[in-house]
Amino acid sequence: MQRLLKNVKIVDEKSISAPLDILIRAGEIVQIGTGITAPDAELWDTQGACVSTGWLDLGTHIADPGFEHREDLHSAAMAAAAGGFTAIACFPNTQPAIHSKSEVFYIKNNTAAYPVQFFPIGAISVDAAGKDLAELIDMHHAGAVAFSDGANAVQDAGLLLRALQYASAFHGLILNEPHHKTIAGGGQMHEGRISTMLGLKGLPALSETVMIQRDLSLLEYAESRLHIHLVSTRKGVELIRAAKKTGANVTASVAIANLCFTDQVLLGDAPEHLQPIEAFDAHWKVMPPLRSADDQAALLEGLLDGTIDVLCSNHLPWDEEMKNLEFPYAAFGMTGLETLFPLYGRFLASQLSLPALVQKLSVQPRQLLGIPVHPIEVGARAELTLFDPTADWTYTLQNMRSKSKNSPLLNQPLKGRVLGIVQGDQCHKN
Repeated sequence: MQRLLKNVKIVDEKSISAPLDILIRAGEIVQIGTGITAPDAELWDTQGACVSTGWLDLGTHIADPGFEHREDLHSAAMAAAAGGFTAIACFPNTQPAIHSKSEVFYIKNNTAAYPVQFFPIGAISVDAAGKDLAELIDMHHAGAVAFSDGANAVQDAGLLLRALQYASAFHGLILNEPHHKTIAGGGQMHEGRISTMLGLKGLPALSETVMIQRDLSLLEYAESRLHIHLVSTRKGVELIRAAKKTGANVTASVAIANLCFTDQVLLGDAPEHLQPIEAFDAHWKVMPPLRSADDQAALLEGLLDGTIDVLCSNHLPWDEEMKNLEFPYAAFGMTGLETLFPLYGRFLASQLSLPALVQKLSVQPRQLLGIPVHPIEVGARAELTLFDPTADWTYTLQNMRSKSKNSPLLNQPLKGRVLGIVQGDQCHKN
């Protein structure tokens, strides 16, 4: 099988090329240049669109096994492909949780035929319940790329310390979301002026910063590797920046929604370029919560200066019964795989360059997880994302691929569209 990509600009972490042709044969890049002809090849004439090494989403919630009515492996793969991801590193918050080698094998064996690669993140604790340490070494040997309790932030400091120490034996990576439940208990949105105006209990920034301070202290003691997943506050960014300067082996990620929106949307104030929105819309209820404009600015600063290493979708699918409720009773989370790139195009493209985006979406997530990065060069395996950063389009139910529909961006005008992905000898066109 041959594929010929015509007139594509190659985007890597350093530059953007002039339009070139790329010939792929049997899943391998065999020629790059201009004027390439291959009569037997499947032709993709993208008319000057861009191509980069395939993107990887860190911390995707897949809901399968156990919650297939929200998302199954197939729909997760289709949503990822539609969003330009050739790989996802999936969280263990399933039923049963990904807490032993059996569940790791379940994910790997049942997704092997998809054009999107699934890399399981094993649970730190049994059932991701935060009590008893799970079988980290067994899961590591089975193919788990990292360890986390996912949406269940580890509250027990002793448990997290033991996980860091166990993982250090095989240079494993521990991920934790910085969310202290006893400080944030009952909170519905960012604590501040707007939560007071709306009469909703707030989630204080302190619930994040106390957890980050604790985890950094445990990391220093254990001499291991830690990833702080979904930082959302200015103070959190400052703590991570300071720790990196001292040589701590710590990395961090941020969700696209926290870079693009603030708690102002809960008042019904639509950001520029979006259609009118409703106040108290539970689709904007996410974890970490959308915070203040000052926090948003600090997150962008941290992404640009390297304090924050990875940009992710924070994809969390919910059925309608969990979201179509009064705000205090609705679940936290929104789908995000399909809208990360168009949100970047609408709100961040003027500040974060395409090469920098590729660094945060493709190169650094793979380096963090120890997954090979396949450069766009002759002889390399073809793992590619094709996209048009200038395309205007509207996100509708008709073009949504996730089983769950819990996105506040439905029927909103977006900018930048993924055209398809290539994964070895497989492909997916949007």
